[in-house]
Amino acid sequence: MESRSLFELNGKMPPLKNAVPIAAQHLVAMIVGCVTPAIIISSVAGLEEQMRIVLIQSSLVMAAISTLLQLFGITKFCGAKLPVIIGVSFAYLSSMKGICETFGLAYVFGAQLVGGIVAIIFGIISKKIVRFFPPLITGTVVFTIGLSLYPTAITYMAGGSGNPDFGSLTNWGIAIFTLIIVTILNHYGKGMLKLASILIGIICGYIVSLFFGLVDFSAIGRADYFAPLQIVPFGIKFEFSSILTMSILFIINSVQAIGDFSDTTMGGLNREPSSDEIRGGIIGFGVSNVLSSLLGGLPNATYSQNVGIVSTTKVVNRKVLSLCGIFLLVAGLMPKFSAFLTTIPQCVLGGATVSVFASIAMTGMKLVTTQEMDYRNTSIVGLSAALGMGVSLVKESLAQFPQWVTMVFGSSPVIIAAFVAIILNLILPKKLK
Repeated sequence: MESRSLFELNGKMPPLKNAVPIAAQHLVAMIVGCVTPAIIISSVAGLEEQMRIVLIQSSLVMAAISTLLQLFGITKFCGAKLPVIIGVSFAYLSSMKGICETFGLAYVFGAQLVGGIVAIIFGIISKKIVRFFPPLITGTVVFTIGLSLYPTAITYMAGGSGNPDFGSLTNWGIAIFTLIIVTILNHYGKGMLKLASILIGIICGYIVSLFFGLVDFSAIGRADYFAPLQIVPFGIKFEFSSILTMSILFIINSVQAIGDFSDTTMGGLNREPSSDEIRGGIIGFGVSNVLSSLLGGLPNATYSQNVGIVSTTKVVNRKVLSLCGIFLLVAGLMPKFSAFLTTIPQCVLGGATVSVFASIAMTGMKLVTTQEMDYRNTSIVGLSAALGMGVSLVKESLAQFPQWVTMVFGSSPVIIAAFVAIILNLILPKKLK
């Protein structure tokens, strides 16, 4: 009888011996994805050691708060009240890098604040505009997001930009070793071994890095044991092209959230999500990002890998999943833990995350192929990805345009891909005669 509550959305908290392993599954599935963008952006932004720790800490705490908000909601209008996990999303990474390099980190948080407000508005009117984002469109965008992240992974595998040993045999050897561990566990591991493949790969790569002197523990000794969040620790500034870029991504992630809510209810509850759950979920997504921008946490979104866990285990008890949020909260309030994460060599992160980025791209392709791949649809996907990736790889092709055009369309292929896919889907005939 006690174990039955695991499979009840509003069930009582089951014994910890049953609840903790499930929560741990969710934690190991998302923790790497939650902290890696913060580590990458802190490097791009050139943050000093203490502020790097603050960015990781804030992102972990806000992932916890965002998860708890979605699980339990604030009134019936904010929060899906479904068994979903929220964390920092790779979908924003390319655009955040472009904004950081061109303007600075404060402009990321300004754009995130406005993007969160856009998501709230999208949630309110979602019923009317969601038809403009069928799986063909969202799949094309997710596919392009995955492709856009490959250069980041390769740069990290080689040691990270600015590294005097960039491209060395040591960096590549450790990165490939890490990738091999992740790949073997993904294909041959079972249960927790497969679920924690990326985490285990990073641990193995980290241990090997110790023997090559690539790990510096000094930051851990200088970090505090406990520290509360700071209000606007990196500043908030606003710039039109940054806001436009991030707002489009927030709309895209709102649509993806609808898919994750649907997959969660279908896989775990054998039903479609209600309109109130979808609306509350997207509004909660927007609210959590507005709050996150004010407290120094990077943009978050629903985690599809955790949706997969719910569908596989059928454990939908919100109180069980809340333990994952509590673990994140405790970890985020401990700067020494955040400092430890900054010691992970970039080549290890690259070797572990390249498979994540490949998975993102293939997830997009799976969404695309849920619709018939006739000449019309292949044209939409092909042209959207080609123009998006092509322009972003040759940014100087926009040199004669105003700076805001270069920022919006040159910093990330996702924006062009989304625009082209939406327009082509509207104007191309459904059936060619």
